[in-house]
Amino acid sequence: MGAQNSKPVHKKQSRVVMLGLDFSGKSTILYKLKMNQTVETFPTVGFNVESLEIARNVFITVWDVGGQDKLRSNWKEYLEDTDILIFVVDSSDKFKIQEATAELLTILNNENMTGVPFLILANKQDLPQALSTKELVNILKLENYDDRAWEIQACSAYTGEGLSEMVHSVLRLLKKARDP
Repeated sequence: MGAQNSKPVHKKQSRVVMLGLDFSGKSTILYKLKMNQTVETFPTVGFNVESLEIARNVFITVWDVGGQDKLRSNWKEYLEDTDILIFVVDSSDKFKIQEATAELLTILNNENMTGVPFLILANKQDLPQALSTKELVNILKLENYDDRAWEIQACSAYTGEGLSEMVHSVLRLLKKARDP
């Protein structure tokens, strides 16, 4: 009878929703994490969903939802039961950063996102005109979100730089979500 107790207890996979404007790099990040290689992606119509083991016996299901303007009104449909939000920003596109700020605010004000931790991925840091994470904290007004745990991580989906740190951020945020 005692041997039955030695079986690992498997908790449900954590649900991670990855949102951001079109061409911010969401799908490239997802498949870099999944297959450890850069794949050619096309604008996502609908969503991609992948299960990833980000640490030993720690699994997440990542919902990568298309970011074109006409698809954003559907984002709210993906937010229920979200454990963590990853919001990807194209750090090199200064023209769309205000639009990204407005969309992030809309998402975080959704009733299903109350208290949900989030991670901002400052993607495309390999490009010379990329905004720094410090600049993005100010532009995105992240200091206004003291009602929940959040982090910001610089990365490049293309080179893979910052993605292992991103995984550590997700693990920390999952822990905070479970042990508030």
